Amino acid sequence: MNEIAGLTGFQSLRCSQLLAQHKANAKRGIGGIGLARKKTDHPSQQRIPFAIWLMPKERILVVEDEGGYRDYLAAQLEEKGFAVRTAPDGRVALDLFTEEEFDLVLLDLRLPGMDGLEVLKHFKNLSVETQIVMMTAYGLVQSAVEAIKRGAFDYITKETLTPETLNLTVLKALEQRRLKRENERLRAEVRRKYTFENIIGKSRAMREVFQKVQRIASFKSTVLIYGESGTGKEMIAKAIHLNSPLRNHAFVTVNCGAIPETLLESELFGHIKGSFTGAFRTKKGLFEEADGGTIFLDEIGELPLGLQVKLLRVLQEHTIRRIGDTSEIAIDVRVIAATSRDLLRDVRDGRFREDLFYRLNIIPILLPPLRERPEDIPLLVQHFLRKHAGEGSVGDIASEAMQLLLQYSWPGNVRELENIVERAVVLSDSHSITPQVLPAELKHAGQEFQVHVPEDCLSIKRTLKTLVPAIERELIQRALERTGNNRTRAAKLLEISHRSLLYKLKEMNG
Repeated sequence: MNEIAGLTGFQSLRCSQLLAQHKANAKRGIGGIGLARKKTDHPSQQRIPFAIWLMPKERILVVEDEGGYRDYLAAQLEEKGFAVRTAPDGRVALDLFTEEEFDLVLLDLRLPGMDGLEVLKHFKNLSVETQIVMMTAYGLVQSAVEAIKRGAFDYITKETLTPETLNLTVLKALEQRRLKRENERLRAEVRRKYTFENIIGKSRAMREVFQKVQRIASFKSTVLIYGESGTGKEMIAKAIHLNSPLRNHAFVTVNCGAIPETLLESELFGHIKGSFTGAFRTKKGLFEEADGGTIFLDEIGELPLGLQVKLLRVLQEHTIRRIGDTSEIAIDVRVIAATSRDLLRDVRDGRFREDLFYRLNIIPILLPPLRERPEDIPLLVQHFLRKHAGEGSVGDIASEAMQLLLQYSWPGNVRELENIVERAVVLSDSHSITPQVLPAELKHAGQEFQVHVPEDCLSIKRTLKTLVPAIERELIQRALERTGNNRTRAAKLLEISHRSLLYKLKEMNG
């Protein structure tokens, strides 16, 4: 019996033409699609399909009840370098699918016994990763669309299927599978990076932080992380998210102090088209982007008072309203906030809303500055050496250099330590970091200056009048040296205003 007798007249003619073309090409040594040819008679250099040179043999299962069409598809795919298995019905296909791993399945929609939609359901239960492309006739397109809703990657119609269409569809499906695998690999890598074991610290203060983070990760309660700049607030926030049930959803970071006040509301809550000058299209806000996951509001103390009211409503009602819109949008987001400010003082001074503070401060986490946990410095140094030192490069640190690191006050905390270790790795000419490659402020950190009080002077007033300017001069010079002459940071270290520092510098240079 003719193998293609079960097809429609058009399908039968098309399949016969394709098979005849394929056989004729095979006799002449030409493949169905895209062969790279070499003029040679040597048996070791025979003509090889171009795709075989480019990719490993990915495995494809062809499920088609018409034998002629099934053989044609298998031949075309094998010429492209794929490893192909075939099945005439759903039962045989499921047996093969449970025994072997396939990257792609070409699945006919109409099969004897178990139809294509039912087979698709079983395939997806067995392997989410395998890509499924449905094959259908013109009249069954609606069923193919239904198959896509159930997890199929795409569908192709048999009447219009050409070698080029087949090749393009297969390559697109396999590329999608590769991207999914790469995405999952990167997700797993990120999860490993932010496991609790990879957050460095053996001090009592950090152990208490780890224990609290582990306890709260599985809950959706709002968290407020306190800590100076560079202590690792964002790393702790990511660790909470990636060790929570929300780990497969978005983690969106917003620095409330880095976005201009005029743009911040639109960034957080979005806007609709025409709501203000320049709003040419409707835009989702970051709260909507984080729906189902976590939003990290860094430097929450910099949030303007007007937006604090709107954030409070989001935390209370779990809804947002885009700028210019009248309707509310429900969101399901975990909020983690962080600050380097003293929010209680800001509440007392009227710079931060008291009701918002208590909404955010449900679970407070305090990250200690590095100067209060010097026992963690050697561990952190070794971690940053492994991170930044290349193969066979710097792998150790001299004891004298480590001593300088231990006696430094670290105003920039862990971030400053990492930057200094990276710089030392780059500048070092040996396999060990020495004091010579460390910045000057570390070498002077342990030095003290002395004041001289004449023995015959007992007047406190006259003595202080002489000593205070000298002490001020020394402290200002140290602060400027430590901050690389950054006057704003120096004023912060000196705990005076920027204007006061400028005035004292003018007096000193006057």
